[in-house]
Amino acid sequence: MNIIIAGCGKVGGTIAEQLSREGHDITVIDERSAVVQHVANAADVIGIVGNGASYSIQKEAGIEKADLLIAVTNADEVNLLCCLIAKKAGGCQTIARVRNPVYHQEIRHIKEELGLSLVINPEWAAAMEMARLLRFPKAIDIDTFARGRIELLRFRMEEDNPLCDQKLRDITELSKCEVLICVVERSGQVLIPDGELELKKGDTISIVASPMNASRFFKLIGIQTNQVKNTMIIGGGKLSFYLAQRLLSMGIKVKIIERDLMQCERLCEQLPQAMIIHGDGTDQELLTEEGLADAEGFVALTGVDEENVMLSLYAKEMSKAKKITKVSSNTYDNIISTLDIGSVIHPKHITAESILQYVRAMQNSIGSNVETLYRLMDGRAEALEFMIREKGAVTDIPLLNLELKQGLLVCAIYRKGKVIIPKGQDCLQQGDSVIIITTSCGELKDINDILDKSHAARQAKAGNV
Repeated sequence: MNIIIAGCGKVGGTIAEQLSREGHDITVIDERSAVVQHVANAADVIGIVGNGASYSIQKEAGIEKADLLIAVTNADEVNLLCCLIAKKAGGCQTIARVRNPVYHQEIRHIKEELGLSLVINPEWAAAMEMARLLRFPKAIDIDTFARGRIELLRFRMEEDNPLCDQKLRDITELSKCEVLICVVERSGQVLIPDGELELKKGDTISIVASPMNASRFFKLIGIQTNQVKNTMIIGGGKLSFYLAQRLLSMGIKVKIIERDLMQCERLCEQLPQAMIIHGDGTDQELLTEEGLADAEGFVALTGVDEENVMLSLYAKEMSKAKKITKVSSNTYDNIISTLDIGSVIHPKHITAESILQYVRAMQNSIGSNVETLYRLMDGRAEALEFMIREKGAVTDIPLLNLELKQGLLVCAIYRKGKVIIPKGQDCLQQGDSVIIITTSCGELKDINDILDKSHAARQAKAGNV
């Protein structure tokens, strides 16, 4: 597809690289020539210097032949104007990033009036993910499918975990609770496990289940599932506002420490139930005075990645709180992953996942849209949800008879209100939502792509001999 991206910041650059890698023709627009040059070289895309909201610049970028325009500049108003002009000039589909809480309240109206295909608020989406983690503190990540009816939970195997040194086929709790262990991370490797895999201390494992069955499973193996009672948030930006608003609605007490006095005053008006502290969140004495030792949740949301990491390291030493760290850059990912600072959230990755999901749905050929997409383990695996709207090559055939690609697992089926952890005799049916885990990132556009077509071709050739 021909795709234009207005805005070459962290999000725009990430999207350009990923979409270019998946074979799309990408043109990026930004007013900063050095940034355009960097993204154009790194992602092997066309770069244009100029204002993405300018009709002449969009025309130069090929808006009349574009299939999609993605507006991710730093200004909500510019993003909306980019999409409005693109819609009038080329009739293409449009995606806008809109972050302001004022606009967020009116997002449905804005989307309908401007004819936008998708509106993304990365801070709001990140806040919802953080709230899920504070509801279930032992999880490192929680991703949802089928509108929250299926969860993918990732957690680390501690030494006292009863699953240690057990083969998957021998873990009776899995079948009791309708739970599937679908990914195991070990020594930098991502494994799609079979029944013979033996779990080890230090493994990070991902399970798929309904929220109720996941909770039952964790209770059976002795892992606490109760949500935190209180949370300390460092930094008072948009993300902090969305998170505090959500936590308060869940009955969780919230304390926000923010160094900017005017922002503190705004937060006091917007969040009267929260405690707002004017001060430097990196001040260790202040953190002690405000009760870090007794905090059950600790979330580092300053605008500086290094500050957030150091704050979480300090919280790790001073309390038993569930720690969540916001990181905007990929620069230190390899180092951060070794620090054991709880859950690390990348808002730009959440935005990129939403856009990739939409683009793959646009490419859908047989009526099996990509409904949800998550990139896992720094992009080394993907979890996708497909809605099967028509019968095809994968339907009504037992899974054990399907020739599936290597490094791929059918994890769960949502059918008529029921979550099914599939076995070999189960079949995919029209109307199902299907969750797939794969290490072949970027290859699955519709449900038929789970089949090993090279195997089918070899069989057909053998039959003709």
